[in-house]
Amino acid sequence: MNRREFLKSAAVTGIGLTISNNLDSFIKMSEASEKVDLAVARGSSPSKITRAAIDAMGGIKKFISKGDIVVVKPNIGWDRLPEQAANTNPEVVATIVQLCYEAGAKKVKVFDRPVNDPRRCYVQSGIYDAAKAVGAEVSYIDDRKFKETMINGIALKTWPLYTEVLDADKVINVPIAKHHSLSTLTMAMKNWMGVMGGSRRQIHQKLNESLVDLCMVIKPTLTVLDAVRILTANGPQGGDLRDVKKLDTVIVGVDQVAVDSFGATLFGLKGSDLGCVEIGDGAGLGKMDLSKLKIKKISV
Repeated sequence: MNRREFLKSAAVTGIGLTISNNLDSFIKMSEASEKVDLAVARGSSPSKITRAAIDAMGGIKKFISKGDIVVVKPNIGWDRLPEQAANTNPEVVATIVQLCYEAGAKKVKVFDRPVNDPRRCYVQSGIYDAAKAVGAEVSYIDDRKFKETMINGIALKTWPLYTEVLDADKVINVPIAKHHSLSTLTMAMKNWMGVMGGSRRQIHQKLNESLVDLCMVIKPTLTVLDAVRILTANGPQGGDLRDVKKLDTVIVGVDQVAVDSFGATLFGLKGSDLGCVEIGDGAGLGKMDLSKLKIKKISV
């Protein structure tokens, strides 16, 4: 190669590198502009809408890494069937477990501290069979695994919390959206009562403040709000199918306050109508104002 050919070759290579660098920058800028705060998927298949909403947030591999031990925390509090919308939809739970394993998770654990008899709740909800079928380690709460935990919150200074949640590499919160007689609604933030030890009724006097305190300590990697069916009255236990509304919707986000704020709209309410959401927003836990969020809506 003579000098002229060398310079021509170097020039072409330089142009190629410039184009490549510009393309990389363009891709990164595009990805940044596509940042989604909440993904809302609607469709007839709980599995498909769960996958679609998580994909819209960047995909499961954005949140779960190879070798992770993951806790998937649904609501399994009540001796009710899926059609009664008191517990998280079992197909939503199973799909999340599958996605975690697809991302390379070493182990996925599923559990809750029910109000009714645990064995009946696990079976009647459909979650035990659905999660086990896709390889989850489904366990009942072991009282020996509660550990007094420093919280230093507004209402809670310390409280025994379940070590399986505290020790996990990643935690995915999977509540159901439903009416609650004390807190108006129960969704993402209130779902952490299922990892509290001791007498949980003690927090009812300052329920909203206590929920914010819990959320300051337990920060999930991802929150998946099940609104396949919502319970519109007589919650949290329900039982009457006339109180159930089928929405075929799943909402996914990282910000627990934002997820619950959007969840409130499913009941004709605003985030500010929920004490824990308003307090959480004021405490800097998350954003309540949906107009300031990028919300991606998908139909599947």
